[in-house]
Amino acid sequence: MNKLALIITIIGALNWGSIGLFQFDLVAWICGGSGSLFARIIYTVVALAGIWCITLLFKPAARAD
Repeated sequence: MNKLALIITIIGALNWGSIGLFQFDLVAWICGGSGSLFARIIYTVVALAGIWCITLLFKPAARAD
């Protein structure tokens, strides 16, 4: 679950980067606008993945013995 959340969060970050650098929202472009139901679902999934990743900050690091 952690890796899936991290992958989704990275994809969301890349989309935000494309918005910031190029004013191009890939999710909105694919879904037919940022207000479409499918785009809103994707934005919500990315947000939930980001919230999940917050928990990774508080987990102890795995030791490589």
